[in-house]
Amino acid sequence: MLKNFLDKILRVGTGVEGSFRSDHYQRHNSRRLEHLASLGLNLNGSTVLEVGAGIGDHTGFFLERGCRILSTDARQDLLDILQSRYPGVKTRRLDLENPDSAFDETFDVVYCYGVLYHLQNPSRAIEFMSQCCLKMLLLETCVSSGDEDAIHPCREDSAIPTQSVSGKGCRPTRRYVFNQLKRHFSNVYLPITQPNHEEFPIDWVSLPTGGRLTRAVFIASRTALNTPLLTWKIPMHQVRGGGET
Repeated sequence: MLKNFLDKILRVGTGVEGSFRSDHYQRHNSRRLEHLASLGLNLNGSTVLEVGAGIGDHTGFFLERGCRILSTDARQDLLDILQSRYPGVKTRRLDLENPDSAFDETFDVVYCYGVLYHLQNPSRAIEFMSQCCLKMLLLETCVSSGDEDAIHPCREDSAIPTQSVSGKGCRPTRRYVFNQLKRHFSNVYLPITQPNHEEFPIDWVSLPTGGRLTRAVFIASRTALNTPLLTWKIPMHQVRGGGET
């Protein structure tokens, strides 16, 4: 079984820049999860819908907290690898561009990290996820600078397993994501902190254009979350939080 698992990893990642097993990708995952843990959200024992799960690099975060998870992805070959790593986790193919109309399950938490910007219709995906969400939607995505409400469509390489399945993605502004979440949730927040990673800016006023990807974290909740680490506003300045640089 171990050999088959390693063979699958190599088939997915070999020769692909930014693959699931690159040092950059693994460091990026660690910083995001350390930051999420630092927010002190009540996740223990939750039912979780994980969308865009890939090969399961974030799945263990929820298993460690006693959660019951349904891990989903648009690519079945990635889910096969995830199930090799976590045989007890339920998986299901799910394309957020065209969600299965028969998908009617609900979950305490919907987890959507690193997925939204790989979609050409993020508003449809947010609506679908909100319908599945009983308590909290955790969302992280690449964004564009600026305070306008804009989606900024873009092209991606569908042959790369970490990119858009359709070949079409977007780089929405934080305002766009915030407003879309507000359509479905009474309480929408951004953290006052950002993960300790260069793709997560803390100064949005002086943010340079172009270059590396720019990312932001959002939390949407059915009930108000009483924590000083979250803000109702879209902050122009944040501080570092979570793990090491």
